[in-house]
Amino acid sequence: MWKKIVALGVVLLTVLMAGCTNTGTEETGPTGTVEEEVIKVGTLVDFSGPLSTHGIDTKNNLELAKEDIEKYFKEHNMPYRIEILPEDTRLDPNLALQKIQLLKGKGVNIFVGPLSSSEVKTILPYTLSNKIIVISPSSTALPPLIGATSPEQKKYLYRFVASDDLQGMAIASLVADMGIEDVVILYRDDAWGKGLSQETRKNLPKYGVNVVDYIAYPSNPSPADWSPYITKVEEDIRKVINSKGKDKVGVIYIGFEEGATLFSQIPEDSILLDVKWIGSDGIVKSDKLLELKDKTAKVGMYSTIFESEGPEEYVQRYKKRFGGTPTSYGLISYDALWVLTMAYVDTLKANNGKYDADIMTKKIKEVIEKYNNGEYGVKPLSGKIVLNEFNDRASGDYAIYMVTEDGWKKVGIWRYDTKKVEWIK
Repeated sequence: MWKKIVALGVVLLTVLMAGCTNTGTEETGPTGTVEEEVIKVGTLVDFSGPLSTHGIDTKNNLELAKEDIEKYFKEHNMPYRIEILPEDTRLDPNLALQKIQLLKGKGVNIFVGPLSSSEVKTILPYTLSNKIIVISPSSTALPPLIGATSPEQKKYLYRFVASDDLQGMAIASLVADMGIEDVVILYRDDAWGKGLSQETRKNLPKYGVNVVDYIAYPSNPSPADWSPYITKVEEDIRKVINSKGKDKVGVIYIGFEEGATLFSQIPEDSILLDVKWIGSDGIVKSDKLLELKDKTAKVGMYSTIFESEGPEEYVQRYKKRFGGTPTSYGLISYDALWVLTMAYVDTLKANNGKYDADIMTKKIKEVIEKYNNGEYGVKPLSGKIVLNEFNDRASGDYAIYMVTEDGWKKVGIWRYDTKKVEWIK
């Protein structure tokens, strides 16, 4: 009888203990078993639009960053894990706003992305009114062009890449260094395209380069039929090519991967394939333009992008996992996740486990300094992070890539310190 009662007691005790056990993921720390805190990070990227090359690369680098950060958490007995919530914005500003509102409704307060300046401009008021921390890895338009005329208006929105006043100088310097004296500028008519084309146009005369024409094309949607633009640029080129020669004339294209559709419609015998083309960060390493290398390799598509290659060990790890190499903006995304998550953890510790955007803005500055110094066991893959008063990266060099028969190739660097191009032999 007593054996039956004891056995029954053991069963009851087991049931009671099972009912009291937390069903979430747990981790054993120095003080015992504690429940993990899930850090939700929204990701607003382009998977199916004109910046999908960068969007996919961003996702890949965030995956590697998540692995490294969670390894750091485990090694330091920190009860946190990361949940990345990706959303495809297709580079549509209104869709980007809808997606950030959707994720905010799910309790997400920190974001990587969006990628384009038009999207950043559209979500900026929402980030400010809802105190959402956002780090864009690739938006480069000057602050006034995204609606920020004072640092206070952009206090929660960070951009870990230099703005286009620098890239405008880099492109102008590149054009002059190539011996080009006359150019036609064809640009995407949105906040980014206007800003970068204006900065480039402003700098070209300083380098002795004349702007023959300045042509905008619609951004949303981009043209399905490029023939009117092709005809116009051809007419402009013919005006100067007879007196200057083909080597002295070029086309500056400020746009995204819709440029692949443009090139697919340029006739094989077009004069546009006889002059050099200069691009920007909007197309560097674009797979879509590379598919048309029978044309793009003829014109070079010399394009600038914020210089960052990452440590060789990381590049090889990326290549083994995903193939290819990470872009500068992908590396910046890796850095962004480190800064966001570590600052978020520090905010929770300082505020009784609660998120507070104003505390986090202070923690971000502290974390950046620690990250720059390697205090988390890794340093920024994109190089030392220094921000200006608008929370944008303060300086940087620009790599120069071109399309060759063997793919995209790095051929030079524009140095911020000297404001000159250094060609790679």
